[in-house]
Amino acid sequence: MPTETELPDILVVTGIMAAGKSTVAQALAERLPRAVHLRGDLFRRMIVSGRVEVTPDLPAEAMRQLDLRHELAATLAGRYAESGFTVIWQDVILGPTLARAAELLHRRSFGIVVLCPSPAAVAAREAGRSKTGYGAWTPADLDHGLRADTPRLGLWLDSSGLTVVETVDAILARIAETRKGLS
Repeated sequence: MPTETELPDILVVTGIMAAGKSTVAQALAERLPRAVHLRGDLFRRMIVSGRVEVTPDLPAEAMRQLDLRHELAATLAGRYAESGFTVIWQDVILGPTLARAAELLHRRSFGIVVLCPSPAAVAAREAGRSKTGYGAWTPADLDHGLRADTPRLGLWLDSSGLTVVETVDAILARIAETRKGLS
């Protein structure tokens, strides 16, 4: 277990849909003495009318709502961190939006974990879930976008063959790498 000085106040856990973000973030938060699991998607779901989903053609309004979602999550993460909690902020933050999310946190102690299991592992996980995350994209499409367009910030962890416990263990053992590329 990392010491309090090694553990960032805020740890962003991201990856494509069905990469295991929610499960890993919850398990990670449960391993820490004072932790919050901040689910970024809650902000999207709070929009009752006028919500524009992110689709491959990336409508401008969808991007504006995504930026708002990240701003709200970063603000809330900061408030929890100020109150002495370690925040595990879990969301789909891909491409240039990862750098923007990092910029929102630049005055804080934070790290980033990018879960990047193989597209085959993601497809198998998606098939076993009750909810459906994929529609306009396939796991291979999003994985390609992740690897081609997302800046190499933080710890990139291929969790294809890892259990949830093993993934959390790997994150905690490699906590210093979560700050790689961040300044």
